[in-house]
Amino acid sequence: MKTELKEISSTQKQIDIEIDADAVRAVYDRISDNYAHNANVPGFRPGHAPRAVVRTRFKDQIRTEVLRELLPSAVQEAVEEYKLEPLGEPELNLENSEGLDRLGQQPIAFNVSIDVLPEIKLGEYKGLETTRRTRPVKDEDVERVIEQLRENSASLEPVENRGAQIGDTVTANFHGKFVDTPEAEPINVQDVDVVLGGEGVVQEMTDNLTGAKADDEKTFSVDYPQEFSAKGLAGKNIEYTVKVTAVRMKELPELDDEWAQSLGDEIESLDQLREKVRSDLGARAKDEAEGKMRSDLLRKLVDAHEFELPERLVAHQTEHRFESVVRDMISHGIDPRNPELDWEKARDSLKDQASFDLRSSLLLEHLADEEQLEVTDQEIEDEINAIADASRQTPEQVRAVLTKQGGERSIAPRLRNRKALDFLATNARVIDEEWKEEKQESEAASQNSE
Repeated sequence: MKTELKEISSTQKQIDIEIDADAVRAVYDRISDNYAHNANVPGFRPGHAPRAVVRTRFKDQIRTEVLRELLPSAVQEAVEEYKLEPLGEPELNLENSEGLDRLGQQPIAFNVSIDVLPEIKLGEYKGLETTRRTRPVKDEDVERVIEQLRENSASLEPVENRGAQIGDTVTANFHGKFVDTPEAEPINVQDVDVVLGGEGVVQEMTDNLTGAKADDEKTFSVDYPQEFSAKGLAGKNIEYTVKVTAVRMKELPELDDEWAQSLGDEIESLDQLREKVRSDLGARAKDEAEGKMRSDLLRKLVDAHEFELPERLVAHQTEHRFESVVRDMISHGIDPRNPELDWEKARDSLKDQASFDLRSSLLLEHLADEEQLEVTDQEIEDEINAIADASRQTPEQVRAVLTKQGGERSIAPRLRNRKALDFLATNARVIDEEWKEEKQESEAASQNSE
């Protein structure tokens, strides 16, 4: 077998392959004989048709089997000869190939295109400079969380001397008819709670139920928007007859030690609750600042290294992300066929994201190689337990999922890259700066540009 390696780019190789005539003839004769021994050909006894007749009658089938046997092994041999590590399946090019029409009489010549990872030479990655800004925790931030906790602890109390107001919960029985498709099965649901003005409640519903009291009956129509979360209602016009059974108002608990104690978590007073909230917000702000600092370091590492990426790999990753976005939209009741959506712009953005993630991952892998960073079995075990806690699963359930993805070690590359990013951050020159609100930052940026 003759081969020649050609470099199309730093991420794509082409191997020209020629399988000699003797090797082709041996496989061609053997497969032809198999057909001759088993084929039923009109005018001949089973298994007694001449080889020439069989080769003519079953030309396409024999050709397919010969290529199926010869080509993969030839490609594998060539790949090993040049010590290539293909990304995905090599792409065979049989157009303008020689020897396919006269199998067994001459060599078969073809070429194969192979995507490979680029050679990356790491530049300086220690001592990269970045800034870190940690949002300070203000009193109003603490009180905002306290109020949210009160909202979560609120009870619903019956309203007796007035009609329903914004924020009240109206409980009602709904009968609905589809105006545009009267033959459709009507809606009949009992004891539905509607928070007037609440998230996900259409304006017509709020407007028509405001002022309602228990035992009132209301008739009104609702035009649901195309992007409404409930798929069965999106874009539909429905005429409702609503029987109100109860109106309740939200009653917040007293802001005192007793309420604070009711939240548990060993809280004994309102002041202690405020201290805990402040501590939690501070820890969250610190994590956010650390995350942004690391993202900035990773961006600087990527920007400092120019190298090609295999086009098919980027395209595959982009398509994977695109499909994920579409599935997420559908799950939220959004029609991806909406003509107002700019999918060309979205694809460009997804391609940029895919390209950045691939570059950063490759660079972190090389950094880990350079610093000899490895992942231990205990670290994998700890990660499985962390995933189980975060997803409310047992470690055994997480292991079952990982087994389908190639085993517990399948999470090792991600953990190794995380170690590499930790190393990058630990060895960076981090300058802590005063926190600036986004508005302040944008104003400062515009002043600098002027």
